[in-house]
Amino acid sequence: MGRIEKAGKNIIFGYISNLVILLVNFIQRTVFIYVLGKTFSGVNETYTNVLSVLSLAELGIGTALNYSLYKPVAERDIGKIKAYMRFYKKAYLTIAGVIAVLGIAISPFLKYILKNPGNLTVKELTLYYYLFLFNAVISYFVAYKYSLSNAEQKNYIQTNITTLTKIATATVQITVLLLFRNFLFYLLAQSVVEFLQKIFVTVYMDRQYPYLRDKDVEKLTEEETRVVAAKTKALICHKIGDVARLQTDVLVISSFVNVDTSAVVGNYVYIITYVGNFVNIIFDSVISGFGNVVATESKERQYFLFKVYRFFACWLFGFGAVGFFHLLTPFIGGVWLRDESWTLPWITVTLLVTDFYLKGGRTVLLNFKIASGLFEQDRFLPLIQGAVNLVVSIALVLKIGVTGVYVGTLVSGILANLIRPGIVYRVCFEKKAGDYFKDSLKYIAVILAVGAVATPIRRAVMGEVTILTFALMVILITLLYNLVFLAVFHRTEEFSYLWKAVTARFPALGKE
Repeated sequence: MGRIEKAGKNIIFGYISNLVILLVNFIQRTVFIYVLGKTFSGVNETYTNVLSVLSLAELGIGTALNYSLYKPVAERDIGKIKAYMRFYKKAYLTIAGVIAVLGIAISPFLKYILKNPGNLTVKELTLYYYLFLFNAVISYFVAYKYSLSNAEQKNYIQTNITTLTKIATATVQITVLLLFRNFLFYLLAQSVVEFLQKIFVTVYMDRQYPYLRDKDVEKLTEEETRVVAAKTKALICHKIGDVARLQTDVLVISSFVNVDTSAVVGNYVYIITYVGNFVNIIFDSVISGFGNVVATESKERQYFLFKVYRFFACWLFGFGAVGFFHLLTPFIGGVWLRDESWTLPWITVTLLVTDFYLKGGRTVLLNFKIASGLFEQDRFLPLIQGAVNLVVSIALVLKIGVTGVYVGTLVSGILANLIRPGIVYRVCFEKKAGDYFKDSLKYIAVILAVGAVATPIRRAVMGEVTILTFALMVILITLLYNLVFLAVFHRTEEFSYLWKAVTARFPALGKE
C-alpha cells in the first residue's frame, strides 16, 4: 500500500471517527449542560485546561521520537525499532510520574483559578480535580504504543480505538447523569472506562507487534540519543510556548472573570475545535507521507506539493471561518441551547474565527516542519508567542473582559503567521517567502468578500432563528463560498493538481 493509499485510509477512518465523536460529544455535552448547569460545565472546562497545561511535562519528546521512527520503519529495522520503543516507554513512564507529582503539588492553588464556583466547596473541587489527574496520568502508560503504528501510517488504529472508547465513555456517563445527576459519579464512570481501555490497548498492541515484548533490546547509540535529545530540546520551547498560548485562555477567564463564563466560551471552542477537526484530519493524515516526500523528492517537487497543500488548507479553513462567523452564535443561542446567556459578543466571536483561519495557515507550516524534522530553527518563537499571549490577555481581561483574552490569542498567533513562513521557505525550499504572503492576501481577500456578501443574506434569511432558517443559511453559505473560490482559483496549478488527484480516484467526475 503506497503513501497516498495509506493517507486515504487514515482520512476515511479519521472522518468517520470525527463524525461519531462530534455527535457523541454533542449529545453528552447537551445532557451535561441541562442536568448539571453552567457552573459544573465551567469547572469541567477549567480542569481540562489545567491538565493540558500539565501535559507540558511531555515536552515534545513524542514528536521527536515519532520522527526518529520513520527511517527504521521504512527499512524494517526491527532491532532499531525495539530500541526506540524501549526508550520511548521509559520516557513516558517518567513523564507520567512527573505529571502526577506536579498535579498533586498545584492542587492547593485550585481555589485561585476557580472564581465564583457557586455552592461547590474546596473539598469537592479538589476531589473532582484528582479524578481528572488520574485520567491524565494513566494515558501516558499506553501513549507510546501508538507511535509505531502511526510511523507506519496506520493512524487509523489509534483513531478507531479512540472512537470506540469515546462511545463507551459517553454512553456510561450519560446514563450516570440521567440516573444520579451527580458530577462525582460522572467522573468516576470516565475513570473506569479509561482504565479498561488502557488494558485493552496494551494487549492489542502487544499482539500486533509481538517483538516489542522481547527482552533482548539494543541500546540507542550516542549519536541517535543525541539527535533525539537535540530535537526534544528544541521542541521544549515549542511545547512551553504552545501551552502558554493555546491552553491558558480558559484559565485566565476562570481566574479573572468567573467559572460560568469559561463554560460559555467552552461551547464556542468545542464547536470550532471539533468541526475544525474535519479539516485537520486531512492535513494530519499526510504528515508521514510528507516525510517520505522530503526524503525522496527534489526541493522543487516539495515546494509544489507544499503549495497545493497550502491552497487546499486555505480553501477549507476559509470555508470554516465564514461559516463560523455567520452561524456559530445563531446555532448556540437559537438552535441548540435556545438561551442568549450562552452566547458571546460578536467582536469576541470575530476574534475566535479569525484565529481559527490563521491557525490553518500555521497548521500547514507546522506539519511540513514536522515531516522535515525542522524543530530547532524557530524554537524560541513559541516562547515569545506564549509570553505575548499571557501579558496581553491578562492586561486586557481586566479592562474589557473575555474579549481581551482573545485579543492576546490573536496577536500572539499572528506573530507565527508572519515569521514562520520565512523560516520554512529558506530552510526547506531555499526561497524567499514573498510569494507566500502574496498568495495569503489573495486568499484573505476572497474570504472577506464572501463573508461581506453573506452578511445581508444572513439578516434576510435568519431574521428569526429556527432549525429551518439555520439549515437554509448553511446551504447558502456552502454554495456561495465554494462557487466563488472555485471561480477565482480554478485556473491555478494547485487546483489542477487537486482536480486530477480527485478524478483519478473517482473517474466519473472527470467525464464531460
